[in-house]
Amino acid sequence: MAQQVNDEYELTNERIRERMDKIGRKIMVMSGKGGVGKTTVTVNLANELADMGCRVGVLDTDLHGPNVAKMFGVEGESLSSNDGVSFLPVKVRDNLFVISLSFALEDPDAPVIWRGSMKMGAIRQFLADVEWGELDYLLIDTPPGTGDEQLTVCQSIPELTGTIIVTTPQDVAILDARRSVNFSRKLGVAIIGVIENMSGLICPECGTEIPIFGKGGGKRMCQDMHVPFLGEVPMEMDLRVAEDEGKDWSHVGASHPSQKALREIANEINNGTACSTSRDTSFLGTPSCKPSACATCTSNCPSRKKNNG
Repeated sequence: MAQQVNDEYELTNERIRERMDKIGRKIMVMSGKGGVGKTTVTVNLANELADMGCRVGVLDTDLHGPNVAKMFGVEGESLSSNDGVSFLPVKVRDNLFVISLSFALEDPDAPVIWRGSMKMGAIRQFLADVEWGELDYLLIDTPPGTGDEQLTVCQSIPELTGTIIVTTPQDVAILDARRSVNFSRKLGVAIIGVIENMSGLICPECGTEIPIFGKGGGKRMCQDMHVPFLGEVPMEMDLRVAEDEGKDWSHVGASHPSQKALREIANEINNGTACSTSRDTSFLGTPSCKPSACATCTSNCPSRKKNNG
């Protein structure tokens, strides 16, 4: 019986490797504390990267609160299959796809009451059985904390490119974000960078920035812990409305400060030097560290594309 379980586990690992080999960068987005806007960041970064011409997939592993589909405007869609074995991700646009447990729930108000082993099994099934095809990016949205979901992703994808950690400026959120940094280090996963979300509230009446949760806490943490800082995203009322209505914030209305901030962060991820290469999280990055340079890169960075050998 034990041997059969081990064999099934290894077969799943093999299917995961086959799926992940077709994907350039696999990035886990995490936060130590809930309510910091991690899913907001994931969805908007996916839209921005898609705007840059990248093929992007988003995997929602927040099984107890799967909100990614609603923010993409595809809530109510169902999972489908071409062969009765694998699943097809839901298409948001021609180069943007998403998979979420919400697509398999008949009642959107039904709670998902699962123990750790069931959650681990569901995440591994998503990784093994979703037919993403060729992608430049797979963004993996996770629930708050450093538990079963994050550990399952890291252990199931040995070539995980790295983590993006989302926090707000306030001390309570920073305290938990530090734990996320140390989780990544303990698991030997590169830290792509930290994003300070809700970094000031933009008043809808006068445009003044109000430091409702403080400001600069994320950047100070990065300086203290020696990890890359990707940028600050301010709060805006219109962003909240766009998410509730499932609209692509990057294409809503006139230029907004949060749009500009998210676009700059996505550009840094896609073309910049923030990603620390090497799973020992030392800073081995070079100015050419970007997806287009992966094929000729000689570093030991796990984000190298498969054609680098």
